[in-house]
Amino acid sequence: MSTIDAADGSDHATPDRSTTAPVLASYAAGSLGTGAFGTLPGLVLAYYLTDSIGVTAALASILVLVPKVIDVLAYPLIGALSDRASHRTGYRTGLMLLGALALPLLFVATFSAPTDWSTGAAGIWVMGFFLAASLAYSCFQVPYLALPAELTDNADRRVTLLAWRVAVLAAAILVSGGGGPALRDAAGGGARGYVVMAVGVAALMLVGMLWSTYIAGRRTILRADAPVGSLLDQYRDGIDALRVTRPFRLLVLVFCLQAVATAVMLAGGQYVATYVLRNEAALTGLFLALVGPALVVMPLWTRLAHTQGKVRALAAATTLFTVAALLLIPAGVAPGAWVHIPVAMAGVAYAGMQALPMSMLPDTTDLDRVVGGRRRSGAMSGLWTASETGAMALGPVVVLALLAIGGFRSGGVSDQPGSAVWAIVLAFSLVPALLAGASLLVVRGLGASYPRWTERT
Repeated sequence: MSTIDAADGSDHATPDRSTTAPVLASYAAGSLGTGAFGTLPGLVLAYYLTDSIGVTAALASILVLVPKVIDVLAYPLIGALSDRASHRTGYRTGLMLLGALALPLLFVATFSAPTDWSTGAAGIWVMGFFLAASLAYSCFQVPYLALPAELTDNADRRVTLLAWRVAVLAAAILVSGGGGPALRDAAGGGARGYVVMAVGVAALMLVGMLWSTYIAGRRTILRADAPVGSLLDQYRDGIDALRVTRPFRLLVLVFCLQAVATAVMLAGGQYVATYVLRNEAALTGLFLALVGPALVVMPLWTRLAHTQGKVRALAAATTLFTVAALLLIPAGVAPGAWVHIPVAMAGVAYAGMQALPMSMLPDTTDLDRVVGGRRRSGAMSGLWTASETGAMALGPVVVLALLAIGGFRSGGVSDQPGSAVWAIVLAFSLVPALLAGASLLVVRGLGASYPRWTERT
């Protein structure tokens, strides 16, 4: 495979520096931004709309979903633009820098809805800035996901690269998801608390994304192949890869089902803390129980993937998550501190469900190049991001829909009907279990589609 000198574009053998400490650290640092934005809105945005602004659950579900529908349509286009930039310059840093600078500002604006506006107008404010923030996120995330396939063509080094990234991702999720609500509560809650929370998390995003852009983004040794046809043709590249490369298609389906499962659990966490455990601040403990174990067990999932194969490791993680979610159903009749135990079990599984599919994505990029005849990492990562974003957006929507069916009363009303409380419990337990169980059926087909994923190393 040919490598290139990004400075002059000439073909020659370039040393693979993908596993040097600066590259590993800088690539992983990007997850400080992607992890924070991928987690915190899913955790608190629905609650912000219903309990701080006072939007009804039904309307809030629309306000959360509309931006994500638009994003899903835009992401493949961003992937195509990223591939064009990679072929022309050898880098994807232009879009990454745009996203790194714009996302923190737009994130703060999302949680800064004017307090003297009507409920509907404030809701539109949130929807508009959340849409803009999501598009800025995609400008960074799409080329960022394409980098592993272009930083090295060595499969083992990619596992190391992705392991570092997922470890920092888990830390970012832990800090933003656990620390964000805690920062909000420490600032007194309400409108001011959400602004303080957003500013603190935005600073973390900015540092991580700029670090990744200027170091890892400029260390690529492979570039996308020459664009074929118009920008519209490139836009279709991700769809074409989904059609012709079966392992990629199955992997996207697995990741989407599991992303919805975890998104539903995350979105339901604040409601469980407030209306089931009767303590709004209990969200921090629940979140730490869910994400904290990932920092400890991540190396174990990597080791299991090496000794048992990626498919068996992913099946084990998915089964554990399904069982843990089912164990949470009794919270509807006997809520208490015991719920942290199955939540922690789900957290152990969550680490594997994040790390393993991510380590398999670059493999599908290589396979697609063989099948399709050229490298189109950006288009494929654009479709992956679109699928992930759409799946994560469905989490709050599913929770809000269940709340609406259960008769949930918006505006911070503490006395909720029993049907609303059970809707919260089932959104936190049964629904994630069913989605994870469905993904387990697809996981079984991954090994047959790409035998290397069953190999032990």
